[in-house]
Amino acid sequence: MEIPPPPAEELALVDAELRRLDARRSQLLTRRAWLLAAAAPPAGAAVPPAPAAAAAPSRAEASPPGVRNVLLALGGTLLAVAAIAFTLLGWGSLGIGGRSAVLGAVTLAALGAPLPLLRRGLPATAEAVCAVALVLTALDAYAVYRVVFPGADPVAATACACALLAAVWTAQGLLLPALRAPLPAAVCVAQPALPLWALSGAPGAPEPGWALLLTAAGGTAAALRARPGAVRGFAGAAAALAGAGALAEGLRRSLTADTPADAAAAGPLLLAVAATGLLAAWRAPSAAVPASAASALAVVAAVGGVVRAGVPEGWGAPGYLLCAAVLAVSARPPLPPGVLRGACWASAAVHALAVPAAATALAVALAGPAGRVGAIWEGAPATVREALPGLPAPGAPLSVPVVLAGAAVLPALLALRPRALPALRPAVTGPWRGAAAAVALVLGWAALAVLPWAVDAPYPAAVCWQTAVALGALAAGARSRPVPSGPRHDAGEGVPAVAALLCAAGSAVSAVALALATRTATFTVLGVLTAALAVAARRSAGTVRPAALGAAAVLAATGLAGAAAGASGLPAHQAALVLLAVPAAAAGVGGRLGRHPAALPVELASVPAGAAAVLAASGDAAWASLVLALCGVVAAAAALRPERRPAAAHLAAGLFLVATWVRLFAAGATAPEPYTLPVTVAALVVGALRRRRDPGTSSWRAYGPGLAATAVPGLLWALVDGQGTRPLLLGSAALVVTLVGAHRRLQAPLLVGGGVLVVLGVHELAPYVVQAVGALPRWLPPALAGALLLGVGATYEQRLRELRRMRDGIGRMR
Repeated sequence: MEIPPPPAEELALVDAELRRLDARRSQLLTRRAWLLAAAAPPAGAAVPPAPAAAAAPSRAEASPPGVRNVLLALGGTLLAVAAIAFTLLGWGSLGIGGRSAVLGAVTLAALGAPLPLLRRGLPATAEAVCAVALVLTALDAYAVYRVVFPGADPVAATACACALLAAVWTAQGLLLPALRAPLPAAVCVAQPALPLWALSGAPGAPEPGWALLLTAAGGTAAALRARPGAVRGFAGAAAALAGAGALAEGLRRSLTADTPADAAAAGPLLLAVAATGLLAAWRAPSAAVPASAASALAVVAAVGGVVRAGVPEGWGAPGYLLCAAVLAVSARPPLPPGVLRGACWASAAVHALAVPAAATALAVALAGPAGRVGAIWEGAPATVREALPGLPAPGAPLSVPVVLAGAAVLPALLALRPRALPALRPAVTGPWRGAAAAVALVLGWAALAVLPWAVDAPYPAAVCWQTAVALGALAAGARSRPVPSGPRHDAGEGVPAVAALLCAAGSAVSAVALALATRTATFTVLGVLTAALAVAARRSAGTVRPAALGAAAVLAATGLAGAAAGASGLPAHQAALVLLAVPAAAAGVGGRLGRHPAALPVELASVPAGAAAVLAASGDAAWASLVLALCGVVAAAAALRPERRPAAAHLAAGLFLVATWVRLFAAGATAPEPYTLPVTVAALVVGALRRRRDPGTSSWRAYGPGLAATAVPGLLWALVDGQGTRPLLLGSAALVVTLVGAHRRLQAPLLVGGGVLVVLGVHELAPYVVQAVGALPRWLPPALAGALLLGVGATYEQRLRELRRMRDGIGRMR
């Protein structure tokens, strides 16, 4: 008699046997695939070697559950849209009462439908129907308000509706725990109840700030105690939103207080917000940083608001900065790490909020002199504020550099002495220290740049000061060591250098704008900046900084050339020749640099000078043609170098072509075809010979220039002056070119001819848009589509459930 083994041992034996059978089946399938490939090999092909493992089957782009979810989501959405349209837009002759009765019956059916669906094993369909039921209950609340309480206060009615909906959805979620939507929806809809009650002004309603705080406290409790993860997530997000609203209300009351007593009256609300956030940070480590940051902001606002109300106007920002700095330095263990980091982030936020007010004054100090562009060389003002027309000074201008310098203290400590901030010491790595150093440098430069405006310095002193600040920042950015490449080097080492160069650019622009008041100051400042930039580009190391500094030197030289052209007394079209000295010199410098990375930026930086010369000469067509031709000469000279030949050659050809057309326009030419057709014929013949000699030549290289020589000017003339036979002749020629390109399978004739035909067709036959108005109600199509999708989704889920049942049955077979 054979005694069967224990169940655990027998289960292990069964599992081992199943694994052996699966392995054997995989081997047999692999061998079968190889035999099929070897049985009928293609002609001239060798028998494929036996694969080591079976190839993985192709993976479908969408899984069946994903398709089911998409169908159900679309169906539920369309039904919800249809219900909203049915309630708000009407349905035939039914009034709001009739629609309310219909909605009530449909809502009861939708609320009860998930239970039989869950019992039949259709959870996804039950979720979709439950979502529709949630929308229907909200619409029922609106219908009850319109039918039963039409004269009630809308705000108070909305608050009551939110509370009732939250209760109904909570009951449904507790009675049917398998549904995932009701409880998160109840959490979300419960949030506006107290704030709306406070806004309604009903008897016994709390203040809006305290209502938001109570809402945040309830959301915090739900987030800490609720079991479903989705409920905790929604409750936490809602609590954060309500807490932010309470904090904003407290900040508003504190910032609008006129006396220290009024500012202190906002303290209890801010301190209560801080206590709630600190509790959340202590009990939920995952939310410790944002919660503690909000608490620290509330504390700083409560204390700094009293300081702001007690100091003279304009000096409140330094008080907030002082409170934030004390908070950041005093945040030390044994507080949790998340709370420490949150306090430091709050201090950084206070600094970031205090800087923009000072940055406005900085923008006025730097960009304000640009308002004198229309009054160039009309005389120097007495003081720097007279150089800022229409820009009044604030009540306390000296507070601006104080705020900027004070905001630079914490970043400087973080970059130079991170031990002073123990909360951020573990996170202070190389990139962060480089970024902190850059922020400190920018804020320190801003304090120096705004100082002449703050003290209303004399005009010569302000020009000299801004130039000196620009030169100092330029020296700091150019002399810092370059960042070597490699994984061992710090990625944040070059950030302060880039910041210094940007600061130098800002001060340089401000100094030039100030110097435009007098001719002597203009030439002096532009000359000094051009020489300094050239020296810095020559002495700086690396590849990026020499290129940037060289390009900046060319731009400064462009300004100097423009000043020289203006001082020459020549007409604008003749003075344009002075500006052409910059592109010529840049091309010479680029030739000396050769393949150095700074050569291309230096040459590209001279493009604005050439464009300004063309613009200056545009008033005289003959001189404009000459200037364009000289620009083409410069581009042709650059094309002599192998590394510039492709781009510069095309640019030179284009400039010469434009110069020719400008000259023809100046001579009174009215039709382009007599001048372009010979060029087109010659170019097409040359292209055909080239393709015969080299069949691999692209049709764009062979025929593109020749076709464009006539197509582009003719198309422009046809668009500007569409009368006469030009559009017909041009369209006919384009049709012939398109057919030839299609017949010979050439891309250039096909696309050029087709493009001309399309542009002419759009120009000649403008489309008309006709909007059809349907006779059916607008809610009916989405309702039918939603019902269809829900039915298909439910059927799809039923088929999936039957397939899973069949698979389990087959798996149990012996």
